[in-house]
Amino acid sequence: MLKGYTLPRTPKGASSLAPTPPWHYVGTCLAVEYEADPGAVRAFLPPGLEFHSPQCAAYFVEWQYASDTGEEYLDPVRSQYRETIILISASHDGAPVAYCPFIWVDQDVSLLRGWAQGWPKMIGSTWITRAYDLPSPATPVVGPGGRFGATLAVKDRRLAEAVVTLREPASQLPSPTFAGAVNTRHFPELAAGLHHQPAVHELVQLKSRDVRISPIWKGEATLTIFDHPYLELPDLRPTRVLAGYRFSCALTVDDLALLRDLRSK
Repeated sequence: MLKGYTLPRTPKGASSLAPTPPWHYVGTCLAVEYEADPGAVRAFLPPGLEFHSPQCAAYFVEWQYASDTGEEYLDPVRSQYRETIILISASHDGAPVAYCPFIWVDQDVSLLRGWAQGWPKMIGSTWITRAYDLPSPATPVVGPGGRFGATLAVKDRRLAEAVVTLREPASQLPSPTFAGAVNTRHFPELAAGLHHQPAVHELVQLKSRDVRISPIWKGEATLTIFDHPYLELPDLRPTRVLAGYRFSCALTVDDLALLRDLRSK
């Protein structure tokens, strides 16, 4: 019998690209809150979600992952990856939620875990300024005046860049936030005549658990989204940048809620 949570399924089940949940994550985030054109935000929302506000957020994250065994972080290439997440504001049944139209990662295992959750992950290159616990001109301070940068490149083209200057502690995370994001799980059919009838097309909401947040620092920020020959992220470029943030978070993912089956009946 072949075993495994994801392909490839093998006799021992040890070769699956993504193992069976739970999946545990810890990461450091650089985030920018901003407003985009309301019509553009509205255009990206799937059925089942309504427009809430033009507020968006860009997250640049350096993650470390482990399964229940914890062994992955002893082989760091299996565990570490960087990610850029774009979230837009929406509402579902009158409650505010986040929706993700774009997200980029640099590891195939993260890509597949994301598709299982409904994140629309693609491969991209994210870089983020690191801070160290020693005074040096080579590291910013995690405190007033600390300056952090982040960049995203996709298909050899720079797509986004941000700079955050920390000013003061904050009590609230940037909004919208990703731990309970609403996503679209979509898996197409390849059989002839069924290309427009996906096998899976669902509106789902993440049910992250054991969420922990470090002290949060807030300040001013800049965010630039560059033109791209085919990616539509520039439609969501900032009309006004609100604030920048830096914090760390930890969470576990092993569940989601089905909100709506989006397939035509």
